[in-house]
Amino acid sequence: MRWELNRLALAITSMVALAFLVPLIYATGKIAHDRAIGDARQQAAAMVAALAVNADPQLLTSAVASTVAGSAGRLAVHLPGIAPVGHSHVTDAEVAQANLYRRPVTADAAGGLVYLQPSVLSDGRSVVIEVFVPDEEMRRGVWPAWLALGALAIVLVAGSVLFADRLGGRLVRATRDLAGSSRRLGAGDLAVRIDPSGPPELRDAANAFNAMAADLRRLLDAERELAADLSHRLRTPLTALRLDAETMPPGPIADRMRQACDMLDEELEAIIAGARLGVEARGKQQSDLVEVLADRLAFWSALAEDQFRPWEVVGGQTPVPVPLPRSELILAVDSLLGNVFAHTPEGVAFRVTVSQAGLLVDDAGPGIADPQAAVQRGVSGAGSTGLGLDIVRRVAEAAGGRLEISRGPLGGARIGLVLPVRDETPPPQPRPAARRRRTPS
Repeated sequence: MRWELNRLALAITSMVALAFLVPLIYATGKIAHDRAIGDARQQAAAMVAALAVNADPQLLTSAVASTVAGSAGRLAVHLPGIAPVGHSHVTDAEVAQANLYRRPVTADAAGGLVYLQPSVLSDGRSVVIEVFVPDEEMRRGVWPAWLALGALAIVLVAGSVLFADRLGGRLVRATRDLAGSSRRLGAGDLAVRIDPSGPPELRDAANAFNAMAADLRRLLDAERELAADLSHRLRTPLTALRLDAETMPPGPIADRMRQACDMLDEELEAIIAGARLGVEARGKQQSDLVEVLADRLAFWSALAEDQFRPWEVVGGQTPVPVPLPRSELILAVDSLLGNVFAHTPEGVAFRVTVSQAGLLVDDAGPGIADPQAAVQRGVSGAGSTGLGLDIVRRVAEAAGGRLEISRGPLGGARIGLVLPVRDETPPPQPRPAARRRRTPS
């Protein structure tokens, strides 16, 4: 944009400079020509005065030699009946024509121009004074004047472009600040603000941006508080559920109910704490995918044993850091694992693969016929809310990755939370040496 403004200023000032420069160049040449003719006229007038005193040829020879033009061989006096006094550059016919017109005339000659001034002596004879003006004399001072005009035009154009560049720099800086701040706001930096600068329109846009950022932050804070309030309201039915679990007779089912109540209570605490965090604090959080997966498998493995589902885990020997809060990562892992239990019959096996490239969950179920419809929020063909895979997609994109849905090696669906990897190596395929198999006893 700055270069475009400079080119615009260059084009405008160049056209203005040319509009003045061309007439001035013509006028300079015309002035030099008129000056040379004026000098010739003055010297011819001096000879007319000398002829009025005495027209003797010998005296005229001395008078011609005493002038600047005569000493340079550029002046002659044409008297009737005798040869010209001085050096002539015209023909007799041109002299006769000047006598006929009875007024000063000019005639072309080799290497210049001849000024002919007719006059009448006291005895009535006609006389013509000739002054030769060479081309160099008519162009004297023209080139320096043209160079000066050209230099002045260049200085004016360069100065105007420099001035436009300084003005355009302010405009471009203000525009870049607004664009950069908009990108930072879109990336989640709600603390970004702009120092209004530039022309009034951009200052007004900067003030509107600051107001929008403040309103957006206020709305997000209100949404977080609402989420925290809703999560807190779940404690009442959870307390009733816990009391019912405590009254159950001892046994595996009662233990599992109490364990589920404890885990649900922990999840509510995490949701409330995460909802109350600001966007800046949430953006700085980091969680270990392997640790979260191990924690959630402790819950889902018990359900898998109840449903006689064979399952295995591949990988997980090294930590996999993910730039997300633990609560969001738990939500994504639960959505991936819960999708298997919700949409495949009991007894269907599944496999979990974790690596630096992300998390893959394969199952041996019927698969997903329409992956595009499966990620539409609120759309489900199995009677659920249709939010599970959309949650995984949102979490994956927040971590800079993507959601992958395809057919896996077990014959069913493969759903993956694929993370960005610098060397772009694909997720490792299951290898027998890395497996930790769990089968129902």
